[in-house]
Amino acid sequence: MEIITTHLNADFDGLASMIAAQKVYPQAVMSFSGSQEKNLRDFLAKSPHLYDFQRQKNIDLASVTRLILVDTRQAGRLGKFAECLTNPGLSIHIYDHHPILPGDLKGDFEEVRPLGSTATVFTQIFQEQSIPVSADEATVLAMAIYEDTGSFVFDTTTPADLAAMAWLLEQGANLHTVSQFITHELTTHQVTLLHTLMKSAVTYAIQGIDIVVAKIELPEYIDEFALVVRRFMSMENLNCLMALASMGERLYLIARSRIPEVNAGEIAIAFGGGGHASAASATVKNMTLVEAEEQLITILHQHVRPVSLAGEIMSSPVISVIPEVTIKEANQIIDRYNITVLPVIKADGTMIGLISRRVAGKAIYHGLGDQPVSEYMTSEFATLTPTATLAEIQELIIENRQRFIPVVEKNMVIGVITRTDLLNLLVNDPIHLPKNLLAPDQQPSVDRQRNINTLMVENLARDIIILLRTLGEIAHRNGYTAYAVGGFVRDLLMRKVNLDLDIVIEGDGIDFAKKFAARFGAEVRTHEKFNTAVIIMPGNGFKIDVATARLEYYEYPAAMPTVELSSLKLDLYRRDFTVNALALHLAPTTFGTLMDFFNCQNDIKERKIRILHNLSFVEDPTRIFRAIRFEQRMAFTLASHTERLIKSAVKMDLFGSFGKSGNARSNKLGFRIFTEMKLILAEQFPLPAIRRLIQFDLPKFLYPALHEAYPSTSLLEAAHQAVVWYRLLYQEERFRQWIVFTLVLTSRLTHRQLEGFCRRLEVPERHRQILLREKNHVTRLLRTLKRHQELKPSECYRLLRPLAPEGLLYLMSMVNDQQAKKAISLFITRLRHISIYLNGNDLKQFGYPTGPLYRRILDRLLKARLDKEVDSRDDEIIFLRKHFPINRYRDSDQHPVKKKNP
Repeated sequence: MEIITTHLNADFDGLASMIAAQKVYPQAVMSFSGSQEKNLRDFLAKSPHLYDFQRQKNIDLASVTRLILVDTRQAGRLGKFAECLTNPGLSIHIYDHHPILPGDLKGDFEEVRPLGSTATVFTQIFQEQSIPVSADEATVLAMAIYEDTGSFVFDTTTPADLAAMAWLLEQGANLHTVSQFITHELTTHQVTLLHTLMKSAVTYAIQGIDIVVAKIELPEYIDEFALVVRRFMSMENLNCLMALASMGERLYLIARSRIPEVNAGEIAIAFGGGGHASAASATVKNMTLVEAEEQLITILHQHVRPVSLAGEIMSSPVISVIPEVTIKEANQIIDRYNITVLPVIKADGTMIGLISRRVAGKAIYHGLGDQPVSEYMTSEFATLTPTATLAEIQELIIENRQRFIPVVEKNMVIGVITRTDLLNLLVNDPIHLPKNLLAPDQQPSVDRQRNINTLMVENLARDIIILLRTLGEIAHRNGYTAYAVGGFVRDLLMRKVNLDLDIVIEGDGIDFAKKFAARFGAEVRTHEKFNTAVIIMPGNGFKIDVATARLEYYEYPAAMPTVELSSLKLDLYRRDFTVNALALHLAPTTFGTLMDFFNCQNDIKERKIRILHNLSFVEDPTRIFRAIRFEQRMAFTLASHTERLIKSAVKMDLFGSFGKSGNARSNKLGFRIFTEMKLILAEQFPLPAIRRLIQFDLPKFLYPALHEAYPSTSLLEAAHQAVVWYRLLYQEERFRQWIVFTLVLTSRLTHRQLEGFCRRLEVPERHRQILLREKNHVTRLLRTLKRHQELKPSECYRLLRPLAPEGLLYLMSMVNDQQAKKAISLFITRLRHISIYLNGNDLKQFGYPTGPLYRRILDRLLKARLDKEVDSRDDEIIFLRKHFPINRYRDSDQHPVKKKNP
């Protein structure tokens, strides 16, 4: 079946295009996707038998093999016909005149032309292919063109529309019919609506352009509202009119514009609708009339395009460097011209990055001044064209926090716009000066942030909210300010439970922790060097990590941080990634206010792991492991610039210095890397993170020999399957998963190399002994299992009993033979839990002399039980009597023992 359809709430362009399409596809069935506009319904009512339309409910949607769409490309505007889109082998043909929109369908065949109406597109096709049309068909096509071009006065009208109308007149189009359904005088009711709409109108001057916003509330839906809006616009000679109408339970927006600076289609799209630059509409969801008006004003400020400004306010010529220039040389240029950022431009004129004064200074401090700027430049940046508007400039500088914008024309950088340039433009108009551009001490207390109290109530337990309020109140009473920070806030925004509570105090964190602990009888542990403390609550042992707002700097790459006191913003800036650099006010007057200095919410929304500054991995290489752990745990992706900096850090061999004997700082780095690896390998699903580590060639930094000894993919998969199997079987039994995967990662290392691995990473002695012991056991067992095709249960027990659960899972991962896997599985699930009924006390009662004999007897009984030679206590007694007769072991030198007959 082939179906021709158009958009919901069909107009004359939709109708005419469907009729025209049937001339191209005579075998296809015409069917409306939903309702029609009133004037179209009136027309069809007067000509009920002129055209053959099938009701949608009579069509088997699953049998549709070709869908011919006219005057739309949006799946959301197809009603029930959208269900056909999943039909196997469906062919889609599209005829449209609308501009490209996000989410447009792609057709197997498309005829899309930038004309005033889709009827004009078909009229051109008829002329090109010499397809004749009747007078009735020409009239319907003419009505469509008249309606969609606003009788040829809309800005979207093209010369082709006028030419098409001329041809249709030649084919017999009836202008009397056109005027009857397209243009008519207002009724008394419509005049009343027009008067009400005009009384509500307010004129807003946005970017120097007058835009009229009007609104009306009606008890029920009326068809003619768009006609009333059009008449209002023509009567008052308005350039732009935005009309909001609440009709019954629904809210509608009608947008009209006669000037290129205001694109009505963009405004409607922002509300989930669509249309042309001159005429568009939307159904507004989940808003009241007042809320919709406020949102409309905000959207207008974002989308209204005044006279182009980028080319006027940019600075030129551009001072730049090539990628091969060293950081020292770039820094000299920055100092010479007293600028803050340098574009990095290739010889062919292509811009590839930005190097800032801050990054250059830090790199030189770390001894990286001779590195080319291409290694540490920022490669993620946006550019603008000379015709970019003030709104676009503001969005990049304020919302995206890009303080330096290259202006590009034909792939060449012709100028730059800085934060200072924008300030100079706006400073004479302080009323419209964006608050984000004000100095910190001039900032309003809450306008720039948002309160998430509701989110807290929805996602946090009541006792946690009370605890947070108490923390804020005690800090306030002692002259401090408290914030919840980091992962707790991140996961709250993601609606996940995270009870790892980190508190930052602007003031003295240790003093605060002691005072809080004293009030509640809690234990407090302090770390004076880092000005941190841990509060351990009485009763449940709940831990609260407390830190003093601090700034960290690193004396050299991969060093431990040196700490100085700082403000909250600097404290957050020192953190690893943007998603962890959020803070939540706990002070009584601002409780629940979110602090986002670094556009962190956007990265959470886009699911990106992004570092806060370019030298982050240089200062602390362990952040590379943390980035991979967060990426895989949260199903995020590394930002492209962050990924490039990881590769640069690997290339620089920043890890190369740690693990050398006598170097206390490098040993600490080794232990911190070991800690990060433990966390990665302890994740519920560590396999993707391990693959990512191998992808970046990071295991070689754990131990150089790993570079040539990575485990195979199949071995990693086997380890994962073994761990998941064990976890499902024994949910209550704890085991150290990270040990299993560490053994797998190092499986191709020798015993001596594993010792070196442990020394390099400063693995604690107790863990070192476990790793070495389990590896030795498994290495011997692998040789033994190769020699024995089948093992008795008792032999399996004897061989596997010395292994810890971690060693058993490592062994299960390493063996390929199914018989051996079954033996290990049998031991884990059954054999290791088997015990015998008799014990030493029983043997003593039976008269057996104490000593090594007891061990021999009990071991022999266990072997018999494992091999199913005995199954009950009585069986064991019979077995004992047969294999260890009491007369053989009488001790004539001892006093007689009163015996209990076995």
